[in-house]
Amino acid sequence: MSDKDSSTAKSYLDSAIAQGQSALGSLTGSTGDKAEAAARKNQAAAEKESSHSVGKLGPLNVSPSGGVSTDDPNRTEGSWNQTLGAAKESVGGLIGSESLKKEGSQQNAEGKGQEAQGQLSDFGSGVQDRVKGTVGGIAASVTGDREKEEEMRMKHDDAKTKQRSAEADIQKQAGA
Repeated sequence: MSDKDSSTAKSYLDSAIAQGQSALGSLTGSTGDKAEAAARKNQAAAEKESSHSVGKLGPLNVSPSGGVSTDDPNRTEGSWNQTLGAAKESVGGLIGSESLKKEGSQQNAEGKGQEAQGQLSDFGSGVQDRVKGTVGGIAASVTGDREKEEEMRMKHDDAKTKQRSAEADIQKQAGA
């Protein structure tokens, strides 16, 4: 990971430094320290936000660090089944067909389960591959293998994108 990349851990460290700097400014009465602490706190919040952001276009996900991932097929298929199920429910309600409504409701529920299975798969493999990328990058750095180190950094960033995308979808559904 390069210094230019946003990171949740770095944002927490910057936030803690800002708290200490703010306390120091309060003790000494230094407005300069207080202002610097406020700026660092804002920077930490922006870093955290950036480290969690993911652009999404269909099943493709991209992060600010350059990581790219695709969704587990169950996420896409589950979402599609939910849409079809909801449409069947609506049409069944409009035309008075209880069997079509019931079929749509069942397909919608199955789609939710299928999408959740894909999200959990992406989350789990994202975490696992982030760890592999981090450990592999450290090992490559120690041995001086710059090519392997870059490969492991990319693996880490792609996995982080996959994980963050799944997290975002899970949180969106939890809030719905």
